[in-house]
Amino acid sequence: MAQTEEGAEAPRIIDADVHNAIGHKDHLLPFLPKAFHEQWLRGGPGYGGGYYGNNSVNRSDAVTDTGGAPGSDPLFLKKHHLDRYGIDYAVLTGSGILGISLNPDPDFGNAVASAYNDWLVETWLKASPQYKGSILVNHSDPPEAAKEIERMARHKDMVQVIMCSGSRQLFGQRVFHPIYEAAARHNLPVAIHPGTEGRGIAGPPTPSGHPTRYLEWHNILPTNYMAHVNSLVCEGVFEKFPEMVFVAIEGGLAWLPHLMWRMDKNYKGLRDTVPWLKKLPSEYIRKHIRLTTQPIEEPERKDHLNAIFDMIDADHMVMFSSDYPHWDFDNPQIALQQIRKPLRDRIFARNAMDLYGLHTRPQVGEGAVRA
Repeated sequence: MAQTEEGAEAPRIIDADVHNAIGHKDHLLPFLPKAFHEQWLRGGPGYGGGYYGNNSVNRSDAVTDTGGAPGSDPLFLKKHHLDRYGIDYAVLTGSGILGISLNPDPDFGNAVASAYNDWLVETWLKASPQYKGSILVNHSDPPEAAKEIERMARHKDMVQVIMCSGSRQLFGQRVFHPIYEAAARHNLPVAIHPGTEGRGIAGPPTPSGHPTRYLEWHNILPTNYMAHVNSLVCEGVFEKFPEMVFVAIEGGLAWLPHLMWRMDKNYKGLRDTVPWLKKLPSEYIRKHIRLTTQPIEEPERKDHLNAIFDMIDADHMVMFSSDYPHWDFDNPQIALQQIRKPLRDRIFARNAMDLYGLHTRPQVGEGAVRA
């Protein structure tokens, strides 16, 4: 068993993308202002449906013992996922609510995000020290999103800020700086999650409009991540916020070498247009961007995937994620076998340990609020 410098046992597996769900809409009502109850009960987060796929979004075996929705019961999820696979920590990323940023009513979006965060603390973070939360914000209203970060950052089990990757604007643009300033003040990474591209008030998921089917849409989701990473670097976000880390959840990773090469090449000829940048774009990416594994690309030759990791110097950039309880879930006992072992060990625990400060295995009885 690996140990920390102090001799305590270090985590073996940290899952950086576990989807906890609100089992019934009325579960949020105790935390939501009454003025928004009817709107929430009638329309939920209200950013529209997605593409139809042959598979359900969720695994059928993840339905709880009482027939509840997959991901809706902290105790069942602990038994069915964490205990089953020896996972020490689960970073909770929400389900069916991340797109609240794409509701056209910003006041409703802010209220629902706050209610969700309070519900998350009471329902999940108090259930087990193995659960770590993500502060949901409405990125369509950055000043209010920053206030929500300030409000929730006191909870020590909130380990990052999260928002949907679907957006009306690229995330490097200065309108989002209040979010990054608040996150940086509290040493919290900012994460995005896909699935809302082309929904609500966001634009089409491609520059040429909407794909026809789920498969087409699912295949090209990384293009939005490329656009956001490109924007963050070129707009100078990491110069203004030099300690900020940006986590690209569930967006794949084989696209990153191409983007880094292209950005570096073009920067050499066009650096006068971005005088605030002090180094190559690839250097900012290696320092400030983190990726999660699921859904990792699966080339026929395992050496090709290892080569991809070499191209981006991935030893500190990539974290394991299962995407539980979704249909394309990755079993940690099977996943990543094609990756060389030293890197695989870092991916399963060390990189998330360093990012989230989870250096020892969880102890029962840990509190949920910072002193």
